[in-house]
Amino acid sequence: MQASETNTIQVVLNGEPRSVPAGMSVAALLSWLNMDGSRVAVELNREIVRQPVWAAAEVHAGAQIEVVWFVGGGAA
Repeated sequence: MQASETNTIQVVLNGEPRSVPAGMSVAALLSWLNMDGSRVAVELNREIVRQPVWAAAEVHAGAQIEVVWFVGGGAA
């Protein structure tokens, strides 16, 4: 199924309600959000989704998604 702007679903992304195209995987959602997948961790419905399965993990209406960005740095 091709993701389309006219066919959207409601999800909760980082605690905020959001409309996103229907039929997306976690990988496609990150791409649609212009997020660098190499620098984030994803939780879908309170379960960690490992990067190797992002393409197969489907995002459905009502999904709760948390995306955490890795930030570099160190002790001063």
